[in-house]
Amino acid sequence: MGESGSGKELVARLIHEKSPRAHRSFVEVNCAAIPAELIESELFGHEKGSFTGAYERKKGKFELADGGTLFLDEVGDMSLQTQAKVLRIIETQEFQRVGGNKNISVDVRIVSATNKDFNEEVANGNFREDLFFRLNVIPLNVPPLRERKEDIPILVEYFLQSIAREYGRPVKKITRRALDLFIGYNWPGNVRELRNSIERLIIMTPSQTITERNVTFFNLRPHDYFSFKALREARDTFERDFILKKLQENNWNISRTAEVLQIERSNLHRKIKAFGLSQ
Repeated sequence: MGESGSGKELVARLIHEKSPRAHRSFVEVNCAAIPAELIESELFGHEKGSFTGAYERKKGKFELADGGTLFLDEVGDMSLQTQAKVLRIIETQEFQRVGGNKNISVDVRIVSATNKDFNEEVANGNFREDLFFRLNVIPLNVPPLRERKEDIPILVEYFLQSIAREYGRPVKKITRRALDLFIGYNWPGNVRELRNSIERLIIMTPSQTITERNVTFFNLRPHDYFSFKALREARDTFERDFILKKLQENNWNISRTAEVLQIERSNLHRKIKAFGLSQ
């Protein structure tokens, strides 16, 4: 479970790659992207002539993932009818292709992902409670990027290198002040938004160094403090942003910044360390 763009698919792939099933297939299904009338054919396959356009037999995702892992992305968007059939497969490890009458046995590990509140979905009748219990054996919560700010410098460096290789360009550097802007941003689109921002900066920055001015030019939106659920989280985020801004305004002069903030220098030093700020 986790917000869109937080890295749920990456977690699912790592589970597969670090497991005894790594030598077999990892098969992904985006349940939100497949029309309701086609998802059963995608999951279970179909026999030739089973419906208009079925010109040949087709294996479904369950069959292709036999011995490996099936990743059901955005599983909360699956129709109730399909949910019932998926539940049956989980219980029996058998299914029939659309238009078929032969049982097919499979050995599949299922990893599912959602950005929805499943307790709410079950309560509203949008998701079967029995299927939820079957899928929720080992729940994993992938935190949003704003809750793991320590990952941002690592991800920025990774994307700078991987995207440069993708475009056949030299790897750009990024200044500490520019990186601080990335760390201070809320990233509502999570890791996906971070990657897109780095890609845009690599393409559009003419020099080999990405500076604070380059990042500001692309106008990363400030935090929406009202989006936080807890007062402490909103307060800490505002305090960090405010201190960073005052440090930048005073060219990182600690004494002058402490005077402006009307706090002791020692207190400012502690806050700089606690918030992971640096020049």
